Amino acid sequence: MIFLATLADNIWIIITLFLFVWIYGWAKNNLGSAKLAILFSLIVVYLTFYSYPVLVWILVALFILQILGKDFLAQINPFGGDQLR
Repeated sequence: MIFLATLADNIWIIITLFLFVWIYGWAKNNLGSAKLAILFSLIVVYLTFYSYPVLVWILVALFILQILGKDFLAQINPFGGDQLR
């Protein structure tokens, strides 16, 4: 049981760091300032992980959809044609 708890804590830390870097990259491109992007990322990660931890899984799902979603949606395109490209 201790192993599973430790594994869950490590996965939580990895997801935290990964999402922090993802949010930082997005914020740096959109805000234009690295310092402001770090502050924004810290606030968002703190609020997400400590105030609303359920939102973490929504962010993970959005990330997976961003990475794999385009190809997946192109394969199951119910309308036919070339709308998604």
